[in-house]
Amino acid sequence: MVTLTDIEQAALRLQGQVLNTPCVESRTLSQLTGAQVFLKFENLQYTASFKERGACNKLLQMDAGGTIPQGVVAMSAGNHAQGVAYHAQKLGRRAVIVMPLFTPGIKVERTRGFGAEVVLHGNSLDEAREHAYQLSREQGLAFVHPYDDPAIVAGQGTVGLEMLHAVPDLDTLVVAVGGGGLIAGMATAAKALKPGIRVVGVQTQRFPAMVNAMTGSQHPTTAQNSIAEGIAVGTPGQLPQALVRQAVDEWLLVDEGDIEQAIVMLLEIEKTLVEGAGAAGLAALLKHPERFKGQRVGLVLCGGNIDPLLLASIIERGMVRAGRLARIRVNTRDVPGSLARIAATVAEVGANVNEVHHQRAFTLLAAQNVEIELVLQTRGPGHVEQVLAALRVAGFEAAVCRPG
Repeated sequence: MVTLTDIEQAALRLQGQVLNTPCVESRTLSQLTGAQVFLKFENLQYTASFKERGACNKLLQMDAGGTIPQGVVAMSAGNHAQGVAYHAQKLGRRAVIVMPLFTPGIKVERTRGFGAEVVLHGNSLDEAREHAYQLSREQGLAFVHPYDDPAIVAGQGTVGLEMLHAVPDLDTLVVAVGGGGLIAGMATAAKALKPGIRVVGVQTQRFPAMVNAMTGSQHPTTAQNSIAEGIAVGTPGQLPQALVRQAVDEWLLVDEGDIEQAIVMLLEIEKTLVEGAGAAGLAALLKHPERFKGQRVGLVLCGGNIDPLLLASIIERGMVRAGRLARIRVNTRDVPGSLARIAATVAEVGANVNEVHHQRAFTLLAAQNVEIELVLQTRGPGHVEQVLAALRVAGFEAAVCRPG
């Protein structure tokens, strides 16, 4: 098992190796949620994730014991991989990282950039893990587990240690959960320092394995992927399960849309970039504000490694949900000047045209008419209504095209 002493020793070992990241209040998020929200910016670590804490702690202990002569092998969807690769490189040790085929390219390239040998294998974390075990046996490499290891859990627990040192009067910690290493370490530290603190674990509805294991629920795991690939774990660790069974007070599930919304809010409000797993805690707070109202809540922004193309898609979808990007359909006679009049009307009320699509064949309109779809940048839902009203006054039939 892992104790507060183990975590405190890990903190001493990590001094000068990883950042003691800021833990500060977000006034805007506090106003929006009704809780006093404190953010722990683990996305500011050199590898952009808390994962290097556990990796560094494990590697330093192994190196001191002389147990990594041939190097190390790890399995990861990205963040653990980068942590192991970076700290193995600092120690001058060989690192082989097995990553699932769905791993975002940015995480693959960054892992290679730290000097690791990357092997892409398997359509799930479990398949990648089995291949890593195989390489460990074949090549004599020491396996570094991403979460089911006391040294890893102790290293991750230093996040909780730092949060309570920075904000001793926290009422609640909200932690994203995949394999369980982070919440196991944080809950162990937090409950030892402040027994009355509440610890809430958050998983995605697509990968609820830890929630099922802890609550006896039977939420299905049918999806192959998630926007929060860092916590898309099919089988949680045995050690984390043993640690969190009594230490975690509540479990919540969030869906993909909740996480997308949280990513966009953190980008807009805090000017900070997080990946899906890093936004899961805020997603839970936004989805269940009544559970946290009036409390001092600590959230861990646990990672910031997100694929740029995915981020672009999330931002665009967020603008659609906020009504700042709208698709409208305008019916008009197919005569010269109609499109110019429509564009001028839109411009007069201050909206901007992003895209224009003419539809002549696939429509039920009369043959002399045309259906025009416009994608517009607006100030929000009220502004969209102003655009529609102006088009109708100008003599056009206009309506919003709903997503889907």
